[in-house]
Amino acid sequence: MILAIPREILEHEGRVAAIPETVRQYVQMGFTVRVQASAGEESLHSDAEYVEAGAEIVSDPVRLFAEADVVLKVKQPWMNQTVGKHEAEMIREGAILITFLHPATHENHETIRTLAARRVTALTMDGVPRISRAQTMDALTSMSTITGYKAVLMAANRFPKFMSLLGTAIGTIRAAKCLVVGTGVVGLQAIATAKRLGASVKAFDIREDARKAADSIGAKVAGFEIPAELAVAPNGHTLALPDDWLEKERAVLAPLVAEADIVILSALVPGEVAPVLLTEEMVAQMKPGSVIMDVSIDQEGNCALTRPGEEYKYRGIAILGLWNIPGSMPVHASWLYAHNLLQYVKNLFKNGIDAPDLKDDIVQETLVTCDGKIVHTGALKAMGHS
Repeated sequence: MILAIPREILEHEGRVAAIPETVRQYVQMGFTVRVQASAGEESLHSDAEYVEAGAEIVSDPVRLFAEADVVLKVKQPWMNQTVGKHEAEMIREGAILITFLHPATHENHETIRTLAARRVTALTMDGVPRISRAQTMDALTSMSTITGYKAVLMAANRFPKFMSLLGTAIGTIRAAKCLVVGTGVVGLQAIATAKRLGASVKAFDIREDARKAADSIGAKVAGFEIPAELAVAPNGHTLALPDDWLEKERAVLAPLVAEADIVILSALVPGEVAPVLLTEEMVAQMKPGSVIMDVSIDQEGNCALTRPGEEYKYRGIAILGLWNIPGSMPVHASWLYAHNLLQYVKNLFKNGIDAPDLKDDIVQETLVTCDGKIVHTGALKAMGHS
């Protein structure tokens, strides 16, 4: 069984799906591991380190994909301009692909259709359930921790004022007002980072437990009363609100957004498109010089004005919809992701490397395509299938 680690080709993506430390364990499991040349370069791992760990180095990505039984990636398959082929078309028919696919996102649907047509068993790491048994596989939590930290630093870098309260001989400069919308892993890390920088932080979430978590680390929590059964699924994940409740949520958010200097948007519905919480009218009420950091952009974003992968100004307000925030911190991001992926692969092949257990409950939650069909509920819903 050949297990392949390609070099990521998405712009500004410095992560790698396996590091020498995890390659050793794949080799011990019985895999023949092949790593594309320079795959670990931005994560500070040389080809020589991979060879020492037991891997073969392959320069040609077409050959790497074509001969692999299992492909481990960080991001969804992408068009490889160097060879003129899409990665989804380079994967061998019938192979297994494990990566972040973000299957509900519309721009990924053609890729998912291609994978299904090629009978690729595609598994998405953003589908790993947040249950005790899956904690060590939870790559989304690992990457979200980095995203929350870096998002605040990036927003502060664009903010044309001090973040912290500052006393001077000629007067006092007030602390920046930071609003964090969505207090899951990203939001909590964003709150902690913004507070360390001296900002005054408010938090907003429709889940009571998430609001309590934000309060426990010192954020001022905005109230929003909503029936628990509408806000939270039995597994603890956020639910997509009905349209009437979404309008109520926006009404509560509007004055909070208007007074904020920095807004961090991280509200997600697992497996589905992110809810649009900030309308153009709400953004127009913000002060020039303010910053919106929409980190839910991989699921199409929480702000109606966010442009995927772009940064621009609207009426003097900086709006950032930057992809791959964890990719900007590739050393620790790769270390975390590689270990999450290793635990996932060990679980998938617990019966042997020739017998992937696709019936495992964790694997079932991550399954996107199988036997030539798209089977992911969120993807099918976003594609308009009932």
